[in-house]
Amino acid sequence: QVRLVESGGGSVQAGGSLRLSCKATYRVACMGWFRQASGKEREVVAEITTLGGNTEYADSVKGRFTISQDNAKTTSYLQMDSLKPEDTAMYVCAAANLCRGLNTYDYIVWGQGTQVTVSS
Repeated sequence: QVRLVESGGGSVQAGGSLRLSCKATYRVACMGWFRQASGKEREVVAEITTLGGNTEYADSVKGRFTISQDNAKTTSYLQMDSLKPEDTAMYVCAAANLCRGLNTYDYIVWGQGTQVTVSS
């Protein structure tokens, strides 16, 4: 089973940027980024189809977050710009056998997560 390791979280002021990384032990078909804030449900914010590079974003992050991957297609990146306090959450990388439009139930392997805190 693939293993996923995230890095890059931290604390930043509103309007700032962070870049998260997710390293997979081997290429998977679909990599996504989820977040879960305290007291809220888990939300998928972005995903990328590794072979074609197609991307999808949740409306809450569209235009501010960018998902990308390295040439080996085993590491995904989540560039987060114009961060807001409401972006504060644990961000978790996940893998699926197929990207189907931010379908949470397709994701079967999860990383440990990395905390992102945005202060006002």
